[in-house]
Amino acid sequence: MARKNETRTKLTEKRKRNQTRQRNIWLGIISLVAVAVVVVLIAVNSGPVGEIRDGKVVQRNQVDRNSMGDPTAPIKVEEFSDFQCPYCRLFADEEEQAIIENYVNTGKVYFTYTPFSFLDGNAIDGESKSAAQAAYCAADQNKFWEYHDVLFANQNSENAGDFADKRLIAFAEKLGLDMGAFRSCYNGNTYRQQVLDDLTRGRSLGVSATPTFFINGTKVQGYVGLTEAIEAELAK
Repeated sequence: MARKNETRTKLTEKRKRNQTRQRNIWLGIISLVAVAVVVVLIAVNSGPVGEIRDGKVVQRNQVDRNSMGDPTAPIKVEEFSDFQCPYCRLFADEEEQAIIENYVNTGKVYFTYTPFSFLDGNAIDGESKSAAQAAYCAADQNKFWEYHDVLFANQNSENAGDFADKRLIAFAEKLGLDMGAFRSCYNGNTYRQQVLDDLTRGRSLGVSATPTFFINGTKVQGYVGLTEAIEAELAK
């Protein structure tokens, strides 16, 4: 009987040692996987940001965050735009400067840019929404429009990494922003809800594509005919 109990005890101890060994092996595997994930994330975030093109140089009068011009101007223009939208980039490249020079800087138009960040779908941290958040963080340092210009200058394709976190931070560095303040704002998601609220408000107004403009409340889809619509409003 004593020998049987001794044998049973040895088997129990052996089983416990095997269980402990297996548990340690699994813990080791999990630890290695966790370390590998961290290494990959560090490599991704510390890798090269690629080429960063300069934004255009535009004289904008009476800038106030994402608005410009005289707040008492007879014409109020609001643009709903996605920083990933190629047609929005075309407007910024081809038509915006003329609107600024002829109407904003002359006191006729008060112009507001409102992010309508929808091209990244429902991704709460997608590139459209991240770019908009970064632009609002730049606005805290009176650089919304400069950041706006750099974003469009570096737009290539949708959801392909143009506006990855490391590039958005690099844009801010290029503009000479206070990086401590910018990182605190951006990494803290300070304007995440603002960006989502902008999207909700745009949809409530019937915006479904970008760019969409409202001229004294009248909707104009796209920028073709925008100048004519402003002139018609001024003629009233």
